[in-house]
Amino acid sequence: MTAPVLVRTRAELSEALSAARAAGDVIGFVPTMGALHDGHASLMRVARERVGRGPVVVSVFVNPLQFGAGEDLDRYPRTLEADLELCAREGVDVVFAPTVEEVYPGGEPEVRLEPGPKASLLEGRSRPGHFAGMLVVVAKLFGLVRPDVAVFGQKDYQQLVLVRRMVTDLCLGVEVVGAPTLREPDGLAMSSRNRYLDEEQRIEATVLHRALLAAQQEAQYGVAVALDAARAELRTAKTVDLDYLEVTTPDLDPLPVDSPAGTQARILVAARLGATRLIDNLPLTLGVGRAVAAATPAGGGER
Repeated sequence: MTAPVLVRTRAELSEALSAARAAGDVIGFVPTMGALHDGHASLMRVARERVGRGPVVVSVFVNPLQFGAGEDLDRYPRTLEADLELCAREGVDVVFAPTVEEVYPGGEPEVRLEPGPKASLLEGRSRPGHFAGMLVVVAKLFGLVRPDVAVFGQKDYQQLVLVRRMVTDLCLGVEVVGAPTLREPDGLAMSSRNRYLDEEQRIEATVLHRALLAAQQEAQYGVAVALDAARAELRTAKTVDLDYLEVTTPDLDPLPVDSPAGTQARILVAARLGATRLIDNLPLTLGVGRAVAAATPAGGGER
């Protein structure tokens, strides 16, 4: 197990990647805020699969621009030593762990990105300014690392959609890969924030995944039935304060009311357990059961 090269500055990052650039190697990138866990490790493995012998770069940077008033910037876990150990186990080549001053020399940037209308939905309603700050740092990191491939987790689904849109609209030339959400054995999506949950909250948090599964199972009967099934499951938890539960297209657009059988969709949920806010999502396939039922003779295949 070889330790990754730890770099702190732009110049060190450029030097660490100079040989790979000269050789024409494909560069993979996994941007993180640290406090790494097995979910992050799965992203690193996807990056390695994509780049082969090329270098995999992981950034560890807690971005102040994407934290709003009252959010957990100061208490967000910083565990660089443990993060480096995990990166070493996954064969990461370079870890870029800059200071705030290195990423934002001279203070907050004067030029910002307008994240567009989809940034005001879902997470954007609860966290105004979050996605504008997130896209600024991702764009800066893309400019510094200059990756060919960047891997993001599907747990932060709205983030993934917006990064892909930014790359397309601004012609950034990065392939953005969405990696599946890694889960605990009981279904809870892995997250750095899970460590904030007390014992009771940790047990109750599994209701988010159960609610999404219930919706997935009932999606054959339409969006309304799927949402009702998810809400019924969520009501079984005492300490869960629901923020949103919505079904959209895979691109976060509203679903047409006349969506045909087989339409792909996404169900997304956010909730608080005490001071901890968790998110999750799953894909849905709408209306397949209704189409089957319509083709089944009377007396068979009914719900």
